[in-house]
Amino acid sequence: MRATLSQEIQEFYDASSALWEELWGEHMHHGYYGADGREQKNRRQAQIDLIEELLQWADVQQAENILDVGCGIGGSSLYLAEKFNACATGITLSPVQARRACERAVEFGLTNRTNFQVADALNMPFEDNSFDLVWSLESGEHMPDKHKFMQECYRVLKPGGKFILVTWCHRSTDKSPLSTDEQKHLAQIYQVYCLPYVISLPEYEAIARQLPLQNIRTADWSQAVAPFWNVVIDSAFTPQAIFGLLRAGWKTIQGAMSLGLMSRGYERGLIKFGLLSGIKE
Repeated sequence: MRATLSQEIQEFYDASSALWEELWGEHMHHGYYGADGREQKNRRQAQIDLIEELLQWADVQQAENILDVGCGIGGSSLYLAEKFNACATGITLSPVQARRACERAVEFGLTNRTNFQVADALNMPFEDNSFDLVWSLESGEHMPDKHKFMQECYRVLKPGGKFILVTWCHRSTDKSPLSTDEQKHLAQIYQVYCLPYVISLPEYEAIARQLPLQNIRTADWSQAVAPFWNVVIDSAFTPQAIFGLLRAGWKTIQGAMSLGLMSRGYERGLIKFGLLSGIKE
């Protein structure tokens, strides 16, 4: 990952992760609000439900050695390690996140079965065929080379192992290219959330077939997760949140002020929440 982008991502999450945890908890990803997006539920429960729904969708019944690519403060890693009585490794570009994930592993009593470290997903410090589940929940959008990212995930996956990718996408361009206004909307999201670019789910599937992953499945869960951003917006402007934003600095403030970009992106059908799973033969 190019140095400037890596640094931007690191600084963004170094500054914002403590505030996110303070206000919203350990899971730094969307929530699941039912297939039609209409289920009313606690935000944290919606995030846990997303993990469980993903596991069910991808038919993951057991795992022994898990890699969480873009682990945040260890929310998914610790959840999966505990659920499957597995070993879990998490990587992130943020030293602040890696330290906090290690602290949370102590709190969970999972230090013997978890490992968190600062590492680049485009050049992972692991041997080939190391993990039977490679899990990437909302980190692919940060990757400046989607092919290299998926190649690395494939490389470290054991034969017979499963890859689960969940990432922000833009709409398919099979029927029409992105308009100038859509490109402008995406560019604003890229700037705020330190993203190089996003691609469509069909483009991810094409990469997966080149690897080649087998038993490839894809799904669009945009409707199921779209309410998440309005829930975050509602909670972002409480006194506690405002004081936290002031402590976190301008980049985090800018991110909070721009939450509506994602909400409007879902509403207009531009932003898609894409799922892909496959098996390495």
